[in-house]
Amino acid sequence: MKRSSFLLVVSGLLTAFSCKDVGTSSGEERIPMRPLTSTEQVVVSADNSFGFKLLAAVNKEDAGKDVFISPTSVSMALGMTLNGANGSTRDSMIRTLEFSGLTQKDINASYKSLITLLTGIDPKVKFQIANSIWYRPDLRVEQAFKDANKEYFNAEINSIDFGSADAPNIINGWVNQNTNGKITEIVPKPIPRDMVMYLINAIYFKGTWTYKFDPSNTRDTTFTLLSGSKTTCKMMGLKATLKYSATDQCQLVELPYGDAGFSMTVVLPKSGTSIDDFVAKLTQQQWDLWVAGLAAKEGDIFLPKFKLEYAKKLNDVLKAMGMSIAFSPSYADFTNIDVRGGLFISEVQHKTFVQVDEEGTEAAAVTSVGVGRTSIGDSFVMRVDRPFLFVIRENNTGTILFIGKIVQPKF
Repeated sequence: MKRSSFLLVVSGLLTAFSCKDVGTSSGEERIPMRPLTSTEQVVVSADNSFGFKLLAAVNKEDAGKDVFISPTSVSMALGMTLNGANGSTRDSMIRTLEFSGLTQKDINASYKSLITLLTGIDPKVKFQIANSIWYRPDLRVEQAFKDANKEYFNAEINSIDFGSADAPNIINGWVNQNTNGKITEIVPKPIPRDMVMYLINAIYFKGTWTYKFDPSNTRDTTFTLLSGSKTTCKMMGLKATLKYSATDQCQLVELPYGDAGFSMTVVLPKSGTSIDDFVAKLTQQQWDLWVAGLAAKEGDIFLPKFKLEYAKKLNDVLKAMGMSIAFSPSYADFTNIDVRGGLFISEVQHKTFVQVDEEGTEAAAVTSVGVGRTSIGDSFVMRVDRPFLFVIRENNTGTILFIGKIVQPKF
């Protein structure tokens, strides 16, 4: 399943996050989603644009491998962090997240309303978003930073001793609970000494197909790998009237969930196309054209069952996308978190889970932004790798007994 499974699911979730009301299959009248405000439309567009660029950047590092990411989860975790950024650090994050031209208030307010909208679209689909912030007690977190993340992201904020044995279990327990047990750990044991804050987003999705695949139609069949060799997979089959389109580049079909408030869009590049090249060229503009071209048509869809767990440290990816300064201990500016400064993004960890079968799809994602401090307590680093002096003294009187200089140590 290395050829198309990752693009299939990422595309499906991106469609779900920006879908329009397409009606119901049950004959019941579903309450239409209210129109997005102009600012919300800009934020959705920015999120999707960021998502395709993130996919291309991640896929460049993991070419030839299965990939599954949640751009919304990454964006939301970084969106919380953005409330603590200042100066050129904030500017670089704004550009990377595609939010240029928006005020912080616009960004925050749109995240808040989108969380409300997305979690209430379809009563037949379970979709949850949770945010939390955890920090060491000695970090003087600005009240404005805490207030913004509570108000706009509904973030749970906790001060906790990172040095205690229970700290990783407590934080990971929150992750486990908010992904329905699909992702059990995001914080290492023990927590590194220089880590002072974690900003975490968790997303959980479970939807049953509007038109379910009959298990009796599932067959063992072959799947062509990148190398051209064959492997065996469980191929599901369905005949239905679905939104479909074919271009000179690919075929697309939309598989709705529940009352069609969410859907998965399957994208199959034409035969002979390199999937990695296909992803590298994919843009939001191209995506919008493809989605606009979908139209109801009766047909047969054959789709492999699959299950995937994916984990990726996004430091290098986000640096390549323009956020290097936020990771720099020397130049990052997060004084809106702690006015004393010295904070930087130490790591961005991303974990996902997805399972697609005859009943529907279950997926989860967690993104953790770990904030480090350049110095903490009595911790320091000293590397004696150049000429140095040394002194031998009597401590009571302070008398220097010996003093020396070493320019080329020998033994």
